[in-house]
Amino acid sequence: MRTFALHLDAHALNAVAAGLSSGAHEKPAVCELFVRHLPRNRRFLVAAGLNDALAVLARFRFTDAQIEQLQHAAGLAGVLSPTFEDFLRGFRFRGDVWAVPEGTVMFQNEPLVQVRGTLAEVQLVETVLLSTVNFQTMIASKAARIALHKHELDLVEIGARRTHPDAAAAVARAAYIAGFDATTNVEAFARYDVPVRPLLGHLFVLAADSEEQAFENYVNHARSGVVVVDTYDPLEGVRRAVAILGDRLRWVRLDSGDLADGAVALRAVLDELGRQDVKIMVSSDLDEYRLAALSGRAPIDAAGVGTRLCTSEDAPALGGVYKLVEIDGRGVGKLSQGKQTLPGRHQVYRSMKNGVLDGDIVGLDDERSYAFVDTQRLLVPVMERGRVTREDDIHQARARARAGLASLPAGVRDIGERDDEVREPYPVTLSDRLEAALAGLSA
Repeated sequence: MRTFALHLDAHALNAVAAGLSSGAHEKPAVCELFVRHLPRNRRFLVAAGLNDALAVLARFRFTDAQIEQLQHAAGLAGVLSPTFEDFLRGFRFRGDVWAVPEGTVMFQNEPLVQVRGTLAEVQLVETVLLSTVNFQTMIASKAARIALHKHELDLVEIGARRTHPDAAAAVARAAYIAGFDATTNVEAFARYDVPVRPLLGHLFVLAADSEEQAFENYVNHARSGVVVVDTYDPLEGVRRAVAILGDRLRWVRLDSGDLADGAVALRAVLDELGRQDVKIMVSSDLDEYRLAALSGRAPIDAAGVGTRLCTSEDAPALGGVYKLVEIDGRGVGKLSQGKQTLPGRHQVYRSMKNGVLDGDIVGLDDERSYAFVDTQRLLVPVMERGRVTREDDIHQARARARAGLASLPAGVRDIGERDDEVREPYPVTLSDRLEAALAGLSA
């Protein structure tokens, strides 16, 4: 079983070792994970990765073999004393976690995850939490933009060949939460229950003696799937597919050329052959911008989206940060220019008006309820003393994302231009108490 204990930055070990010598490692502490500024071309986020993050925390531990490896790391010379090794050997995460449920639509400077534990606990899990939540939230946010503008299209995630093997299933998971309908990645189905859809590929066609032979082999062994018809000539390919597969043919895929003109031509051939029931999928470097351009021009029923989704091409990094907000019961925060943080443990209070998001307030978690009538508190407890207490399944997260995306104000739903600059972001303000606490840091 993978423990993830070495998925950390070396400075965390130095920090915990220093705290161990003074006893500071046992001080109660609170850290929060949030995004200071939305990336270019983003007007909202879709929170994802929480379930995986909680699973990591539940099994985070150092094995004897890992501790022995650390002993040979030159940069950690002198850090691994016998006392510290014993501490690591017995370490288990026993803290509490509050978070926004997966699929929740979020914005800048709003905590996605809040970790409560000892100083040592919150320090050791920083890196693995950031990498898990940052990555899946980045992908889900990109996927949501595509899903918002898919209209009646089925969306299939096809990016496994364009990302790292460890990340591929997580990409499919995040995309499904955000509104995609299926994936070609079998591991994503096995690990996360993402619906899987096979697409017949060019390799299969090229490996046969002819395109006709490839289709005959396919119909003899496959019950369903999407048949690629443009290995050679797409119009001849679709005629062959209809002739050979007959009623078994349900989908054809176009993966090259001008997708709009090509889809029009394929539809014409299918209609001529009396196969109005056969649907058309397109693929080839698609994203929300290309799908918007195809909308209304191409008679397509589905799209396979891979490279530009799994790399989040137009915004390939999400700058989520993880900061200490409370130590030993005292709120703390940075005053650094451009990197200010807010003191204390926080809650996000969300307002709705006629079914549309109407503004969020970031406040302290113990604000008096009468100050926030008709608001929803977004952060909920999900782990207590190292045990997971709430774990929504992927389909619940997907439903939550769908409802949240439907409630976005019109200006936030827009995809904008490729070099979008959002001039009027969704309103996120601070409560009066939090403003006072922030002012108190510099007093």
